[in-house]
Amino acid sequence: MNFDYIITDYITGKAVRNVGPEASRQIFEKFLVDEKGYAKENIKVDEELIVQFKGKDYISAIDLIVYSRKKALMAITCVAGSIGSYEREILAGARLIYDYQIPFAVSTDARDAMILDTLSGKKAGQGLDAIPSKEKALKLIETIEFEPLDKNRKEREMIIYRSFNMEKVNI
Repeated sequence: MNFDYIITDYITGKAVRNVGPEASRQIFEKFLVDEKGYAKENIKVDEELIVQFKGKDYISAIDLIVYSRKKALMAITCVAGSIGSYEREILAGARLIYDYQIPFAVSTDARDAMILDTLSGKKAGQGLDAIPSKEKALKLIETIEFEPLDKNRKEREMIIYRSFNMEKVNI
């Protein structure tokens, strides 16, 4: 194994391969902590997501999930390409990963970000400045209703997530 590609994840401290969007993720993790005020404990890295496709499990992970008051506020995908290409994938992931829909789905390359309202699927903001700070998140979390995904939409969202996610090439 070529150890030149191994770096230490900023949040977890674990060794990770520096391939695909990993450089963007490391920059964005530092941004969340240093610029937006989140504690490392407020951020989960590579949260597993299992969706069903044709009766089989498709195992993947959401890059980052940011918490406020023990509720997930943002599901984030860090990308090496166009952030617009990943909006629909992270939107489906934010709808599926827990028993409630994570309020915001974010696609970022660490230079720009697209923030979507998970319930409506509509754009809620763009740019790194639009990412809520921890202080703003504490206020936001009090006003948000955490709604489950309609069971009639779940299968369709699983298909969408898998279809977009399996196109990623990270090796």
